[in-house]
Amino acid sequence: MLDTIVHPVDSIPEGQGSLLVEEIKISPAGSAGGTAVVLAKLGAHIQSVGAVGNDTAGPLLKQLLAAEGVDVTHLRETELPTSASVLPIRSDGSRPALHVVGANAFAADEVPWDAVEASDHVHIGAPELLGPENVTEILQRAREHGATTSLDFLVGGDPAFAPLILPLLPYTDYVLPNAEQAIGWTESATLHVAARALGAAGARCVAITNGGDDIVVFEDGAVIEVPIFKAEVVDTSGGGDAFSAGFILAKLRGRNSQEAARFGSATAAQVVAGVGTDHGDYTEESITALLNETQR
Repeated sequence: MLDTIVHPVDSIPEGQGSLLVEEIKISPAGSAGGTAVVLAKLGAHIQSVGAVGNDTAGPLLKQLLAAEGVDVTHLRETELPTSASVLPIRSDGSRPALHVVGANAFAADEVPWDAVEASDHVHIGAPELLGPENVTEILQRAREHGATTSLDFLVGGDPAFAPLILPLLPYTDYVLPNAEQAIGWTESATLHVAARALGAAGARCVAITNGGDDIVVFEDGAVIEVPIFKAEVVDTSGGGDAFSAGFILAKLRGRNSQEAARFGSATAAQVVAGVGTDHGDYTEESITALLNETQR
């Protein structure tokens, strides 16, 4: 999706009033697009698959993704508008979101199976929008050809969304929700209980982010808490996508899930320090060095 980010916005003027802000920025984003951007910055070869509109925003979004090193060959155009959000970022970095689903509703209609089968990893953003049968088919095909898989989500924690999400978990290696989503879908009292419930539903590994609190990881029947990498927060809108990207890359590099969660957190810390998912000048090597320095 294409984000228009306004910072800072602590109140909306009444009527036709106006407000002077420090920055308005357009950024490629989303639980697929944002993760793609950060993975590309970390040095991975990324193909972005999905749909954009044949409006003004569609070519712009493809241009912004390509500028970050993302292969946009498989982003096709549709008659629906490009998926987009407007994010008024508060001074503390939090934000509400105004969102148009748009072309993302058609993202799974045409899947480049050759690309899926040739991938080391397949990450699906917002699978709840694509239909359980479509997502299951993609995940199964990826695994049959040796790829690992992961899911990140867009909708909130309403328990009504659980039937769109829980059936996908047996086909997924890494499930990457936030705390509100995990607790809501499983109707659990704590994050530990929620993590176990997602594991019981079939996920091999669950890593739950919780804002400024520890990351909760479930794997092999055990739940652990991983301290977050402390960050100077300006804009939290790309933090979850950046965490997913760092976690995925670290797992592909053979790190265990605790190390991957820490690497994901350190990656997110680079992104939330500025405005937009594309913020930051970092590499896999620079984040690894940063982690090694803090562990001394």
